[in-house]
Amino acid sequence: MEVKMYGGQTESVNRKEIERIVRRVLEETAGSRSAPAGGTRERAGEMAGDMAGEAAERLTAVKGGFVHTTMPLAEALELIGKVEARAAQRNMRVVTAVSDAWGNPVAVHCMDGAYPGSFDVALNKTYTAAAFQMSTARLGQLSQPGESLYGIQFTNHGRIVIFGGGELLKRGNVILGALGVSGGTAQEDTELAAYGKAVFEEGGE
Repeated sequence: MEVKMYGGQTESVNRKEIERIVRRVLEETAGSRSAPAGGTRERAGEMAGDMAGEAAERLTAVKGGFVHTTMPLAEALELIGKVEARAAQRNMRVVTAVSDAWGNPVAVHCMDGAYPGSFDVALNKTYTAAAFQMSTARLGQLSQPGESLYGIQFTNHGRIVIFGGGELLKRGNVILGALGVSGGTAQEDTELAAYGKAVFEEGGE
């Protein structure tokens, strides 16, 4: 197994070690659920191989080891390009941001003519979606007076956005990052971000 290094080089990774760890976890999980013994070990081995391959693909060599990248720059830029193309079709000028699973920025693009203030808003939408593992539109519903998260927007040093335009990015049940779009009305941003989430998920099929 090879992984990307800085400058486009690759370095070998011990895939067998990754497979061994994943296989052990899968077998223990299957045993705890009292699953039938037949085929369990074989299926665990297959799943371990698949998961090991996906994990290794997201490893980047750095000094002293490897970093697991949940949202590769190439994927972030590809998604931003698709969102911008849809925005242009709707005559919108937006700022689009993509973060990793922890809400750290990976890429931000500002379309010509986008509002300067949309830069921080788009970034904060990605942070909000990643931090609370839900869309900003959903968080907005839960933060209304009388709801369970009322006042949440006053936490996290003012970085929380409670209107639409921020979406969590997942593949299956795995959170890989978040998308933030700002520049249109709340409804337009919500629809554009939902579109971005949909095309991102389709890209993983």
